[in-house]
Amino acid sequence: MKVDAFDFELPNDRIALRPAEPRDAARMLVLDGDATLDLGVADLPRMLRAGDLMVFNDTRVIPAQLEGMRGDARIGATLHKREGPRRWRAFVRNARRVRDGDRIDFAAGVTAIAGERGEDGSLALEFEGTEPVELLLERAGTVPLPPYIASKRAIDDRDRADYQTMFAREAGAVAAPTASLHFTPALMDAIAAAGIETATLTLHVGAGTFLPVKADDTDDHRMHAEWGRIDAATADRMNAVRARGGRIIAVGTTSLRLIESAAGPDGIIRPFEGDTAIFITPGYTFRGIDGLMTNFHLPRSTLFMLVSALMGLDRMQAAYAHAIASGYRFYSYGDASLLLPPRA
Repeated sequence: MKVDAFDFELPNDRIALRPAEPRDAARMLVLDGDATLDLGVADLPRMLRAGDLMVFNDTRVIPAQLEGMRGDARIGATLHKREGPRRWRAFVRNARRVRDGDRIDFAAGVTAIAGERGEDGSLALEFEGTEPVELLLERAGTVPLPPYIASKRAIDDRDRADYQTMFAREAGAVAAPTASLHFTPALMDAIAAAGIETATLTLHVGAGTFLPVKADDTDDHRMHAEWGRIDAATADRMNAVRARGGRIIAVGTTSLRLIESAAGPDGIIRPFEGDTAIFITPGYTFRGIDGLMTNFHLPRSTLFMLVSALMGLDRMQAAYAHAIASGYRFYSYGDASLLLPPRA
């Protein structure tokens, strides 16, 4: 498909720069079959059914934004994907000033040796020393807020908490699974009281999620790989829920993409551990999920393509036009949508 089909105009004042307070006070646009409802995240328990299973991503965002020097050249690095105990792939600002073998001096005595350049333009960085890289990043790094927020205001200490979900446990993401930012202990209690089950998986979101689609046709776009894991017990739970007539509701496109990567043509979800570069566009047949809770996405993005595959492109273009006209807040710190396609 032509990427232009996924374009739309978004006023700058619709981009949320801070999350709602409390988190579950955000608005929620519900597409339930043919119905369109303007509700709030706190209404979620009554929009699902007892016996449904909500699946969250328990990845934890690391302080993956680094600023440093290579000689007299100022260098910025956003870590993207781990490749070894001390080796990360990174998108580097001012990369033309960095060659294979150069040492980059980051803050607080943290240094890394630049490696080869990847096809996507990223550089390999090998961190020096013996301290765990996680400790180095805590000392020298900052939260890598999405560019559509970071370009409008400075990153501050508040973002360290705001840009982390209540489920965050497995360190390794450089972007938050933002649909889960809306959840609070009180909302989780209400979900449990409604008989809705919950489970977690892990997908470490990479910085590639923010890269624009440069191709003119979706067939020519190459997705970045991200590492994920669904253990056997969680896969068994998901299969049992569907076998008894419940629905799998993915919380966030990250959860959805990993579930779909683990689901076979027979709809059975199997344990999964490794990289996934699944790219979901209209025409895709969903195998493992029955609904999605997600935020509002960038025009021409792979994530808007994904929700269009789930609900239909015309439906999502109309829904986004309604959301813009109705004052919904967009992107990582913005409002939510609950997408429930008609069941076959």
